Amino acid sequence: MHPGEAARAYVDEPVADLDAASRAARRAAAQWGLSEPQLLRASMNAIYEADDVVLRVSAPTVDASASLDLLGHLARVDVRVPVAARDEVVRLDGLSVTGWQRIEPAAAPIDWHGVGAMVRTVHGLDPAELPGSVPLPRPASFPWWDFDTLLERVGGVVDESARVGLVATIERHRDWRGFDGAVVCHGDVHPGNVMMTADGPVLIDWDLLCWAPPGWDHGPMATWASRWGGDPDDYEAFTAGYGRSLAHDEVTLAFAELRLVAATLLRLATALRDPAAMPEAQRRLAYWRGDPDAPMWTAQ
Repeated sequence: MHPGEAARAYVDEPVADLDAASRAARRAAAQWGLSEPQLLRASMNAIYEADDVVLRVSAPTVDASASLDLLGHLARVDVRVPVAARDEVVRLDGLSVTGWQRIEPAAAPIDWHGVGAMVRTVHGLDPAELPGSVPLPRPASFPWWDFDTLLERVGGVVDESARVGLVATIERHRDWRGFDGAVVCHGDVHPGNVMMTADGPVLIDWDLLCWAPPGWDHGPMATWASRWGGDPDDYEAFTAGYGRSLAHDEVTLAFAELRLVAATLLRLATALRDPAAMPEAQRRLAYWRGDPDAPMWTAQ
């Protein structure tokens, strides 16, 4: 399959049934001779720990062996990624379980220079050399970038002044799908997807591997300080490792702003199902109202 032809990302829907995920994790643990798995967190994937193995329960769009193929390939080109603890996939009730070596975190800040260097390596990959099992879609296939549909879904809880700000941004970048100059992208580079270890940073969660302009992987870090309260030096370190800054690149800024739109609409959609998410959703709406004192957002 050629770059950009895949219809969907490796994982683009959350695990909907946590009971089923737990059954699948227990099946894998029993098959692999591990103790009872303990749930660590659940969102797009349900993550469990059993002894020294992390069990990742997913509903992938392709066979889950693709994740083993991809991370094995990335490790061979010196990108630090999770290491498989088992070379097989356990499947149950439409869910797939893969096993990964537990990553031991270091008590040190993230080495963003090192992360930038790894992202540069990823952007330089020849897509023809990626394992054939790995999907490489364009980001336009991501459902959370269908802004019109999302805004319609959550419209009942968006006040008019916030709507004006959201719509203005969406319209300003309406042609974002037409940007060219695509490369292989990780798809979701931000602090939550980096683990710092004694050997350096490990880039995790490759579910959104995609075919997009380089700015796609710069976008999240470009607003890390201004919107999420991060250290402004982090993006500078990232770009130093990457080899150049895209802080003033028009395409990168478009992606960065639209990611903020997506983050807001997704939080609102979550709040419609779970009222506990509404306070954070309201924090985000304050920004779109143009409030000069709008609070920083949290990643939770």
